[in-house]
Amino acid sequence: MSKRDHMDTAVQEPPLDYSFRSIHVIQDMVNEEPRTGLRPLKHSKSGKSVTQSLWLNNNVLNDLKDFNQVVSKLLVHPENLAWIDLSFNDLTSIDPVLTTFFNLSVLYLHGNSIQHLGEYVLCTLPRITTFDFSGVTKADRTTAEVWKRMNIKPRKPRLKRTGL
Repeated sequence: MSKRDHMDTAVQEPPLDYSFRSIHVIQDMVNEEPRTGLRPLKHSKSGKSVTQSLWLNNNVLNDLKDFNQVVSKLLVHPENLAWIDLSFNDLTSIDPVLTTFFNLSVLYLHGNSIQHLGEYVLCTLPRITTFDFSGVTKADRTTAEVWKRMNIKPRKPRLKRTGL
């Protein structure tokens, strides 16, 4: 099975659903049972989930410390995550770890204490098509680009020092 076939299959899989589990820290997911839906989750021989959707909504998370490490323990291909639901938690900022999921197209962060960071999300996650239940328009992308140019300074190339 090619990687593309795997991604198409995984999109149709039910989410790995940890919603309403009173999760305080990301590491709690390892010992917590995900919710079961109408369709059973598919797992690899190693026991990891094959899905591309992770639901952590309605918990009490205040940060995403160790998110990559924990997701790597739970998912066969964490790099293929396309949908992350972190709505209704206690997050105060958007953790940069979310910018590492290049296939992310749906991100829910509503119901947290995050303020004025929509432009940041659109700048750093170019594949986002749905952000907090809203479709992302060309005008949103333009606004995000303008915001990026005004607020994010490009890195200056470092010159190597040569011994004198």
